[in-house]
Formats: sequence, structure tokens, C-alpha cells
Amino acid sequence: MTALPVVVLTGQLLTRDFWEPLAAVFGDRALYADNGADESITGMATRALDAAPVRFHLVAHAMGGFVAFDILRRAHERVASVTLMSTLAPADTPVQTERRLGYARLVEEGRFEQVVEERIPILLHKDRRSDAALLQRVRRMAQDTGAERFLKQQRAIMTREDSRPGLAAIHCPALIVAGADDDIASAAHQAEMHAAIPGARRETLPHCGHLVTLERIDLLAPLMAGWLA
Repeated sequence: MTALPVVVLTGQLLTRDFWEPLAAVFGDRALYADNGADESITGMATRALDAAPVRFHLVAHAMGGFVAFDILRRAHERVASVTLMSTLAPADTPVQTERRLGYARLVEEGRFEQVVEERIPILLHKDRRSDAALLQRVRRMAQDTGAERFLKQQRAIMTREDSRPGLAAIHCPALIVAGADDDIASAAHQAEMHAAIPGARRETLPHCGHLVTLERIDLLAPLMAGWLA
């Protein structure tokens, strides 16, 4: 039997390069959705669904998880399994929205690079924040994303739906993965999804922040290979 395709949903300020460490696991099955052409999560989900085959696995990171929740709400019968990496189900709090509006103002003032430099420490485990090669890679992805796409992503995230009410309706196999030291998608967020999604499996990667493919591929690659098999 031919293995199903894998629709890959990427997080904010990241590009396809984020998934390169998993390239051998995905093989030629990966279909990378566009994560910067729309200003709403629903728009991103619609674009991904329109480009996807009839049935597929979903692998999503961070903002991509918000898109995955939207896809599951509208087309759950097409999803064979879902992997939710470093993501969370609630909508933004007013404090988070205000912070994003502050980022948007900085970008509109031509200070996109300042936003990138403020975000990087939040993304990485504290012991990886001096890793020059990793920092260069993250900065390159942010520059490749660019200010215009970043603003669209911010608008989409700020206006997203609270996905918690629909978690119990996810009946495909679900894998929840996050770094133990993620400063964005917390352990409480992971526990909330794990408790609400029927039969979900939860894996926590030690000594790891938000960027799981770049920080702990040694643990993530065999985990994903077994899951997608």
C-alpha cells in the first residue's frame, strides 16, 4: 500500500528549512503549505486544503498548529493523523494581542530586524542561544520570511479561533510534541490538549525549546519515523 502524503504546516517566521532535518523521514511524501500568503488562519487552512490530496497526514508546528485545528474542524475525514508540535489551542489573550500589535508597529516603522532579535531568545533553549550556526539559521529563515509575510502571520494569529472547544472532536490519531523548556507552548498547554483529544499521545523532548526540529532532531526523527510509519 502506498504511504499517504504528509501536509506540512510551518510556524511563524520559519520556512521550509525548518523541516530539513526531517527530510529523510518525510521522503518524497511532504507537501509544504504556504504559511504567509493569507491574513487569516482560515485562509491558510483553505489554501492548504485546496492543494492537498483527498487524504493525508498533517504535521504542524506552532502557528501551523492553529491551521491544523481549522483543517480538522472543516475536513476531519481527510486527515489520517495529526502531529501537533510546539503549539497550543487557546486564542490570544489581550496581553498577547497587545504585544503582537507592538511588533506590528515596529515592523511598520522599518524595524523588522529588531523584532527578529527580540523573538530569537524566546524560541531557543537557554543553552542554545549562543550557538552561532543555529542563530544564523534562524535569522536567515526570518529574513526569508520578510516583513510583509510576518505582518500577515501576526494578523492571522491575533484573529484566530479558540480551538479548545473542538479538541474532543478530534478522533484521528494525534501526536503532541513539545520541548520541555518551550517558553511559548508551555507544559500546561500540552497537558490541556493531551487531556482533551481522545487517545492522544504526548511526547516531551528534554533540553529543548520551541524549535524542536533544530534543537532535538536526535529524538524527534526516530519518533516521527515511527509515527508516520
